[in-house]
Amino acid sequence: MEKDFRPSPNSFKNTFCVFDEMPLDAINHLKIQYNSKSGSTYYYTKSGMFRLSNHWGRLANSKWRLEPLEPETESKFKLGYASWDHFYPDNAIDELYYLEVNFVKKIVNYQHKNNPSYNNKAILRTSSDTTKRIKQVRNLLNLTSWAKYFDCDDIDLLRQKIINDLIYTNKTLEEIKKQFS
Repeated sequence: MEKDFRPSPNSFKNTFCVFDEMPLDAINHLKIQYNSKSGSTYYYTKSGMFRLSNHWGRLANSKWRLEPLEPETESKFKLGYASWDHFYPDNAIDELYYLEVNFVKKIVNYQHKNNPSYNNKAILRTSSDTTKRIKQVRNLLNLTSWAKYFDCDDIDLLRQKIINDLIYTNKTLEEIKKQFS
């Protein structure tokens, strides 16, 4: 009989990870190996972890995000999977994060510099600075009131230029807006 795989309890502290949502039947053959006080259940395999939870994002001392299935499932409880090599170190001091934007869906997310798809072009920032930039980008993506101060025929093009400067430079939003006004 194969012994259950169980990682060290401290191996998830201060980590960043992006889980991919999976259909619930992916855990049919697995048994629960950990039940958290907040109601999340964990299933460990040699290749990675399944987590069934109704909350994602900041978790105690970690940042775990769920990339949803398309089309999105309606259930509040979502099953996510991440391989062990997708857990990256997190802290508040180091510049570990960069931003990615999907202009079509109007979504901004942060990624870790250890992500294999990082192209070394987006500026790396601390958690705090990343949070500030995310808020600015979300406002630019979802609001239009800021555009009334610009003489512009194409708000989407202006939006993209400003956001790209927020991602690829250290200029402040005010400096960026000034260069386009």
